[in-house]
Amino acid sequence: MSANPGIPDTPAASADTEPGGASVSDAVARRQRWMGALAKADPGELAEHWAGLSELPGWQRLRAPEAGMVMTRGRIGGDGQRFNLGEVTVTRCTVRITDGAEQGLTGHAYVMGRDNTHAERAAVLDALLQEASWAARLERTVIRPLLAAATARRTAAARKAGATKVNFTTVTRGED
Repeated sequence: MSANPGIPDTPAASADTEPGGASVSDAVARRQRWMGALAKADPGELAEHWAGLSELPGWQRLRAPEAGMVMTRGRIGGDGQRFNLGEVTVTRCTVRITDGAEQGLTGHAYVMGRDNTHAERAAVLDALLQEASWAARLERTVIRPLLAAATARRTAAARKAGATKVNFTTVTRGED
């Protein structure tokens, strides 16, 4: 029975749920996944998928694409103490959708290198992927193909590296 007459019992919204009921950690994980796919995408592949999109809403640059440097860090063996590996060039961009049902959504992107177009496209797609009416379509037509292409590139690189692997064996002499 509801404490308020006329209002059905519903689970109370908490700080760790979105309006649709998904947990914030799920939403963050989904966004990290698509932002990673967009940032790591080959610019030519992203351009192909971008060209296949029709009727994109307008957007405004809040932060025009700009290149800068970031320090990358590494770990020896993947779990050792961190060290500064070196600097890499990145381009960042922030946009806000200006029309349609998506109006007001903000998208961000950071991509390695100096490709302004790549950064702006990734930011626009980040904004649109936050809107349910675009998310399923973009997931199907852009994100999954980009992730599949990245997996194929990694597999091909691993296969190529595996072909050069040398197995050393120790031959012991019969001396005691």
